[in-house]
Amino acid sequence: MSQYKAIILVGGPSRATRFRPLSLDVPKPLFPVAGAPIISHHLAALSKVNGLKEVLIIGFFEDHVFSRFIDEASNEFPHLHIRYLREYQSLGTAGGLYHFRDEILRGNPQQIFVMHVDIACNFPLNEMMEAHMKHRGLCTMLSTKVPREQATKYGCLVAKPDTHEVLHYVEKPETFISDLISCGVYLFDIAIFGEMKKAIDRKKDSQHEESDYLWTVSDDRLRLEQDLLRPLSEGRKLYVYVTEKFWRQIKTAGSAIPANAAYLEKQAQEHSDRLAQQKDDGPEIIGAVYIHPSAHVDPTAKIGPNVSIGPRVTIGKGVRIKNSIILDNVHIGNASCILHSVIGWNSKIGAWARVEGSPVADHNVAMMMNGVKSQSITILGKEVSVMDESIIRNCIVLPHKELKSSFHSEILM
Repeated sequence: MSQYKAIILVGGPSRATRFRPLSLDVPKPLFPVAGAPIISHHLAALSKVNGLKEVLIIGFFEDHVFSRFIDEASNEFPHLHIRYLREYQSLGTAGGLYHFRDEILRGNPQQIFVMHVDIACNFPLNEMMEAHMKHRGLCTMLSTKVPREQATKYGCLVAKPDTHEVLHYVEKPETFISDLISCGVYLFDIAIFGEMKKAIDRKKDSQHEESDYLWTVSDDRLRLEQDLLRPLSEGRKLYVYVTEKFWRQIKTAGSAIPANAAYLEKQAQEHSDRLAQQKDDGPEIIGAVYIHPSAHVDPTAKIGPNVSIGPRVTIGKGVRIKNSIILDNVHIGNASCILHSVIGWNSKIGAWARVEGSPVADHNVAMMMNGVKSQSITILGKEVSVMDESIIRNCIVLPHKELKSSFHSEILM
């Protein structure tokens, strides 16, 4: 019997529209950040939790989407039993948990971790457990402080400073409440399923008051944040663990770049042997850089900081890359420069070309603001070719495009 189980909520294909054009070719949970799929960073953290043996991935992607990844992850984390459970339709962030409650409760775990997939974070799971064991509320949520002007984009909470008891929780409030936000990582006691049942009954009651015949099965959608956490905070059963370490949301395609940087910097602090080392006969490496063993980087190139280079990439003479993700099979011609960009699979960048985005503080901005392309990371979708000596600046380029001239601040369909 293991005391803990974990659930990673991955959503489904219709959700990741803000992650386009990258999600056209790979589902967001499997997009590589710092040389590994987003979801593998969650698994790496879970593998360090004592007494945790099983991880359930819940979403409504087709089964085959995760099958190869689960095979590979099971080899990488042999003591974790990893399975994918597919919802028959989108059930909401808590609906899937309730729908699969028998699977989750099998083996009598006492606590379950629940984490959203679209975040990058330090995952202080063992510390959350210690905090949870002290207060024994129904839920401990991971929380962090954000700049005041960004707070209303998230679930905000007010907590007692001494006991860490959450007094008030509001999802995306209209006015400023607090700079403490929910990170999308929770540790629940098993009794949470009783609270879910109450939440469903409350929803049914409010529906019945309006009209009996309007109630349909599709209203089984249950939202973790609004339908569950808010009542828990009112019932004084919700506690918070505040992390000082990094946390990033991965909503838009551009937000993959700061997530990539955060994970690479974390690996550098841990002196991970995954990172590229400066060698006499190799390229110049600045800061934290990941280069896949099958990539070929010319020794005259200068790479970093915060760069991930994927499998079978070829990088020519004198190339400069920083704050970027270069995906599988990309070819970058001599003397080109890539800054603050994601270069999609099988793309070709000519010689003396320049691809650059704008480093921005808030990566969850919409692509267009008032009809103008907002400043952001430049993203080339799959199989994009950029001609020699072209400059592509602050653009989003959809797959299979040939760019024969320079472009600035456009979405190229």
